Amino acid sequence: MTAPITRPGKIIAIHLSYASRADQRGRRPASPSYFFKPASSIGISGGTVERPAGTELLAFEGEIALVIGTTARRVPLDEAWAHVGSVTASNDLGLYDLRANDKGSNVRSKGGDGYTPLGPDLIDARSVDPAALRVRSWVNGELRQDDTTAGLIFPLAQLVADLSQHFTLEPGDVILTGTPAGSSVIVPGDVVEVEVDAPDAPGAPTSGRLVTTVTQGEVPFDGEIGSLPAVDDLQRTEAWGSREEAGLPPVEKTPTLSPELRAALLEAPTAGLSAQLRKRGHHSCFIDGVSVNIPGSKIVGTAKTLRFVPFREDLFPAHGGGYNAQKRAFDAVDDGEIIVIEARGDATTGTLGDILALRAKVRGAAGVVTDGGVRDFDAVAEIGLPVFSQGAHPSVLGRKHVPWDVDVTISCGGATVQPGDVIVGDSDGVIVIPPALAAEVAADAVAQEIEDAWIAEQVAAGHPVDGLFPLNAEWRARYEEALADRSAADRSAR
Repeated sequence: MTAPITRPGKIIAIHLSYASRADQRGRRPASPSYFFKPASSIGISGGTVERPAGTELLAFEGEIALVIGTTARRVPLDEAWAHVGSVTASNDLGLYDLRANDKGSNVRSKGGDGYTPLGPDLIDARSVDPAALRVRSWVNGELRQDDTTAGLIFPLAQLVADLSQHFTLEPGDVILTGTPAGSSVIVPGDVVEVEVDAPDAPGAPTSGRLVTTVTQGEVPFDGEIGSLPAVDDLQRTEAWGSREEAGLPPVEKTPTLSPELRAALLEAPTAGLSAQLRKRGHHSCFIDGVSVNIPGSKIVGTAKTLRFVPFREDLFPAHGGGYNAQKRAFDAVDDGEIIVIEARGDATTGTLGDILALRAKVRGAAGVVTDGGVRDFDAVAEIGLPVFSQGAHPSVLGRKHVPWDVDVTISCGGATVQPGDVIVGDSDGVIVIPPALAAEVAADAVAQEIEDAWIAEQVAAGHPVDGLFPLNAEWRARYEEALADRSAADRSAR
């Protein structure tokens, strides 16, 4: 039958719900999160949607829409599906050019007129298994999306039950349940079709194909009354679905440390490593002014960089809110990496807090180094994430900084740090090692540490340091002999 959906009281959409989409984005949420769309965004099958003048990243998202049939308030999970009256197709269109200021809320990027076409027909929710629905999308006749609710991270009934905990779901309300992988950019002239069906149910009920044609708008946005569209490589990647589809070059992989090199760097103290760097002419390897939040901690890893610029009122709304560079850095840090933050040595404001520290810990980060302050200082330490900083400060983001860039060359504590540089920190401080030198510096530092331990034994036995530290020819010969004896003893013990 034809869908009588013209003006729902509420349209609630979920950010990420399909495993295929989450994997494509490189982040999988632990719980569902949502945003509202205005009722004026409703469109019909056979209608058009405008790509506004001056924009480039209008994207389609084929989705299953749930239409609430009976009032739901604090319903248990096992009763939630009974409150769904109908199922139909939807296209949760979005304009990525407008995400910078609205990421999360999606007010402008997802709220345009006609950005929520629904229909054309309704499927009786009682006639289908919510775990066996299928959604498919075509662009100009080419199949772009094909997934089933078996691939959901959060079952459909869970969305109803969860939302009903927070507010009353009323008859006619619409829940957009997320899009699978395959969403991409569409341009004027493209025709998008979305269909939801239950192929294994009796009669294979279907919504029919929801058809939307893209047109080109002629009226640009007015920068005098609001922020203008803006795109970057992140938005292009997420709108198109991948860097390759967006025509962008692949991101160079950050060098990783071998288990052997990591072990050697863990064994070598920063004092010994810095001495070896000095021998090789590297004198600017220190990140000055920072100390660790967990006494006795040592960190070894490769740098993932984050840059803050000084606060500016007109820049913060576009770069400080939403899914900003700070959040992207903590969301994307990989196992064994260390987030290094440029905060211009300003200790009078926080550069991370407990939530971001927890995210880094869950992602497997080896630690964080910042030449600024840390909020929730004790809570961050309890999480168990080693953080080298200038100390505690209670301020939130926006007092002194604008998060600006990730994975760029930065300055932290007076040292230049590039993505992939080797970072080592202990109670003496933090140093930066060029990746090409890391193996030889670590090996020589470990060898020097063994030598220094033997020298300490001689000093403890009462020998004067003159000629012993550093070793003269006589003491060098004794050391080499002792080293050979130990090696022979080790071999015989095996």
